[in-house]
Amino acid sequence: MTHPLLNAAAVRRAAHEMLARLRAGQGAWRVDDQRLDEAASLIVATTRERYPALDIPYHSRWRHFEAGGVDRRAGLRSRLAAIGCDRRAMARAEIDLVVVSVLLDAGAGPDWRFREAGQTYSRSEGLGVASLRLFEQGAFSSDPARPLQVDAQGLIRLTPTVIAQGFQVGQANPLLGLEGRTRLLNRLGAQLQARGDLFAVTASDAAPESPNRPGALFDRLAAQASGSSIRAADILAVLLEGLGPMWLTGNEDQGIALGDCWPYRTVSGDTVWVPFHKLSQWLSYSLLEAFEAAGLPVVDLDALTGLPEYRNGGLLIDCGVLQLKDAARSRDRFEVGAPEIVEWRAATVALLDELAPRVKAGLGLASGQELPLAKVLEGGSWAAGRVIAQRLRGGLPPLDIISDGTVF
Repeated sequence: MTHPLLNAAAVRRAAHEMLARLRAGQGAWRVDDQRLDEAASLIVATTRERYPALDIPYHSRWRHFEAGGVDRRAGLRSRLAAIGCDRRAMARAEIDLVVVSVLLDAGAGPDWRFREAGQTYSRSEGLGVASLRLFEQGAFSSDPARPLQVDAQGLIRLTPTVIAQGFQVGQANPLLGLEGRTRLLNRLGAQLQARGDLFAVTASDAAPESPNRPGALFDRLAAQASGSSIRAADILAVLLEGLGPMWLTGNEDQGIALGDCWPYRTVSGDTVWVPFHKLSQWLSYSLLEAFEAAGLPVVDLDALTGLPEYRNGGLLIDCGVLQLKDAARSRDRFEVGAPEIVEWRAATVALLDELAPRVKAGLGLASGQELPLAKVLEGGSWAAGRVIAQRLRGGLPPLDIISDGTVF
């Protein structure tokens, strides 16, 4: 049974409904539409600085693997080629890596660092590099002879100690949500085991004893591809179907796990669900390059939405587009499902849709030139949110959100 909230269209619809409420004066936030151009200008300036030729890649986990200017993907693909992987097998391995890495990508906290080859990385870049190195060490594989894979048993037996060691966690180097991250990967392993219809590798080039892996999604989606391409919404749909029960939020409707989808009480007294699926959409964006490298391009990218997290959402707060009516509340600590956070995240999704054409115009792109949201984010809104947060608060987000490491 497919739930009507388990798709990107539901996210976009609920987000724009929420933005309309806020503009009508409801909720905890004031919307200053006069500041939208200021936010767009910062995104444009940041994009031009980062990508002067406008050769903008996708907003993707792969960008974090490139931290310090190191092409770690080339090194990984070289290792995969050396053990005889063709491009389909490489796609499975890259999907394996990206799935666990994205699920480990919630906010690290201000004090955590990862050190490699004399360089120090923090936040998403550090988490990306650390997870890549753990993958290469075989930490997520149950088979020592096949370290470059992620499989059900490898994840089920994973412990916080393994994550802590791989991420160089210690008393002087704390990582937020360590236990929550580990439980999430344990649950991913259980879900891989339970859904053999999606995660059993059945391709002709797979070894007979291949375990259930995230990378099997490549074969499932390739088999259902329309012509020579697949749709971005189909990637998200299979992720939401296959991974839904692993989320730790406890949000359910009609017995179906909804994950990053939150109840919200309107002024009329009705309770509605507001879906986001942030990590699943971030994962969908991050899988694009693995599919394309295997010769299966992804189309209709803008069916996915912007990502409602503290960089994109922080940009809107810091530029004054979104303002708490009670400014003193900005010093509070909020639960992820608090109405103020649900409103903020939903407004972020909707306002990113409104910012995208402004950014495109600011970059001087003609109406026929494509700039999918996946590139606006990368160019872009996420980076601009980091820039302004660094200037205002040393990089800290504008709101203090209690997180177990699985949403923020």
